[in-house]
Amino acid sequence: MAKQLKENIDHRRRRFLVATTTVIGGAFLGTAAVPFIESMEPSAAARAAGAPVDVDISKIEPGSLITVKWRSRPLWILNRTSEQLQELPKLEPRLKDPHSKQPQQIPSCRNGYRSLKPQYFVCVAICTHLGCVPTYRPAIAPPDLGPHWEGGFFCPCHGSRYDLAGRVFEGSPAPLNLPVPPYFYVNETTLRVGELENGSDQNWHPETW
Repeated sequence: MAKQLKENIDHRRRRFLVATTTVIGGAFLGTAAVPFIESMEPSAAARAAGAPVDVDISKIEPGSLITVKWRSRPLWILNRTSEQLQELPKLEPRLKDPHSKQPQQIPSCRNGYRSLKPQYFVCVAICTHLGCVPTYRPAIAPPDLGPHWEGGFFCPCHGSRYDLAGRVFEGSPAPLNLPVPPYFYVNETTLRVGELENGSDQNWHPETW
């Protein structure tokens, strides 16, 4: 009888130890899983890299350009002068895609200015050839660009040329116009780049950039 009682006590003790070990182990695994699961979430920096950005355009002088960062890429905002705007239609016969038929811009910017308002031009400053950053060359007919240069963007890596609407010239290695990202006017002096006014197009991608 004493032997049977001892076996029952040992059996109950064994079940208690197994249950306790299981609970402690489960708690440990749950605690250990938290950092792992959290590590799968995008970091604040990663979220910020793709988030829309607001840009104050009130201090951009006519003919001047500023560079801001969006999606870890340089983004240009150019305040075009009336003279620069008047030249754009004249350049169409010399361009690869003068009417922006390729999907390098949001539909609302598929026009002669490639912009929501003629004055301000917004684009990603990445050459569509091999990803170099072009330079802003507003001067007319500089010696290194020749007598037919009316101002635009020039890529020093392989010589691709774009007009002041980011449209690529015939004869350039670059196949496509510079990308125009989604953006809208928050107010008269602020642009939000990276989404449309209805909050859509945050995952926009051009054909190439």
